Amino acid sequence: MGSQNVIARLATIEDLAFVSQEGYLSQDHVARKISQEECFLVEVNDESVGYLRLEYLWSLIPYIALIHIQTGHQKQGYSRILLDFVLETLRKKGQDSLYSSSQVDEPAPQAWHRHMGFEETGVINGINEGGIGEIFFRMDF
Repeated sequence: MGSQNVIARLATIEDLAFVSQEGYLSQDHVARKISQEECFLVEVNDESVGYLRLEYLWSLIPYIALIHIQTGHQKQGYSRILLDFVLETLRKKGQDSLYSSSQVDEPAPQAWHRHMGFEETGVINGINEGGIGEIFFRMDF
């Protein structure tokens, strides 16, 4: 990262196109998530390079719905900066754990979770298209 200016922050409505680029959710839905402080951004030298969106299980338990770091910016520590900011934000809101998941056939995302300090908590078999299972992770902080 060197002399680069790297910051993580809450996304704003001006970031809508970037934090909804994968197209999984409608822009209206992502705009609501932005207004509820559930979208986060990491920037390098004022350029958006990654984002994270939260969901809440049972409207109470924070869960990483999606984390994405742009190609060319991966494996440079930006996801750690983004995750640390999310954890601090959640801590200030009285939370003490964060959940996430990845498909059982995705070894790279599983390795990322373990590297970040998540611990495996269980599997739901057959939940994804094609009968692929989902591994769930938890981090206490």
